[in-house]
Amino acid sequence: MRCLAILLLATLSFPAWAGRILSPSRPPVGISGLPWLHEDAPVLRRLPARLKPTFREPVWALAQHTSGGRVRFRTDSTRLVVSGANPDTSTMHHMTTVGQSGLDLYVDGAYRASAWPDKKGTVRGSWLLGSDRRMREVTVYLPLYNGIALGEWELDEGCRVETPSPFALPGPVVYYGSSITQGGCAENPGLSFPAILGRRLNTDFVNLGFSGSGLGEPALADAIAELTPSAIVLDHWANPSPEAYQASLAPFLDILRRRHPKVPVLVTGPFWFPSEDASPDLHNGQDAKRRAAREFVAAQRKAGDRNVHFVDGLGMIGRVQGYGLVDGVHPNSLGFERCADGLEPALRRALRLPNRTGLRPY
Repeated sequence: MRCLAILLLATLSFPAWAGRILSPSRPPVGISGLPWLHEDAPVLRRLPARLKPTFREPVWALAQHTSGGRVRFRTDSTRLVVSGANPDTSTMHHMTTVGQSGLDLYVDGAYRASAWPDKKGTVRGSWLLGSDRRMREVTVYLPLYNGIALGEWELDEGCRVETPSPFALPGPVVYYGSSITQGGCAENPGLSFPAILGRRLNTDFVNLGFSGSGLGEPALADAIAELTPSAIVLDHWANPSPEAYQASLAPFLDILRRRHPKVPVLVTGPFWFPSEDASPDLHNGQDAKRRAAREFVAAQRKAGDRNVHFVDGLGMIGRVQGYGLVDGVHPNSLGFERCADGLEPALRRALRLPNRTGLRPY
């Protein structure tokens, strides 16, 4: 898949507007989920250019995808017009154009609408935020599997725009893993399991899932260690062999612990692949990874690290939840909700957040 450095553009060739013009790259608007933006602006990417020589080429190419990036602000405007340009209009056979290359609008935490590129790569959405002039929280999720150049946006003339409300915790939850972590194959940008959990817990998050390239490499641990996370989720079980996966866990955690000795680290095991029922070799390999994750965490806790936790992937998607996968491997949006359901209790305990009671829009 062709990957380009994505610029946050101030001007694109769109019609002139009569309302208030908003730049999504400037205060009081905030861009969350792209933690190195301050040093690489105006480029939107998930890893810093400074560390490019330390990453394998596929990882660096995937870092140009904006999964987990969000434009956030508060406004009393009744409408929002967004514009952008996508550098790559190709689509994968098992993922929607919206999820791969589009934008999702959430208002006060609830889904409202989406926009997607036309054949020329132009993305434009004209959305109603409400019927009355009151302050609302606006979040626009960026594409999961491509980047996007953002143009100027339009709001009501004379409306107020303020900084977004703070999160419940000072630091983000950082997720490291494979295409499953990145969001393949959610139908919408806001439906990866890190995005779902971000809304449920009111926490910031950083998505460092790299499709086919979540191998537990030390360079990624070094990058994560630069951040100031509230928790770290190691979800990279899908790509390595059982032997490579097992070998990656201790060095990865050691690097994290040098900078963050007390930050909660959650290690997920594999969820169920339906083909495990038909292939003993696949089942044995998946089970080997499950044992490796469980035993690694048990050994670390026995050695005194009580802030590392195992989360059984079978509690996310088990044998009877195989319908939550689009191709037997990657979750659809229902599968991602199952993943969020399985991870949420452990994440709440690790972050010392109260249990969720009742249903909320997310």
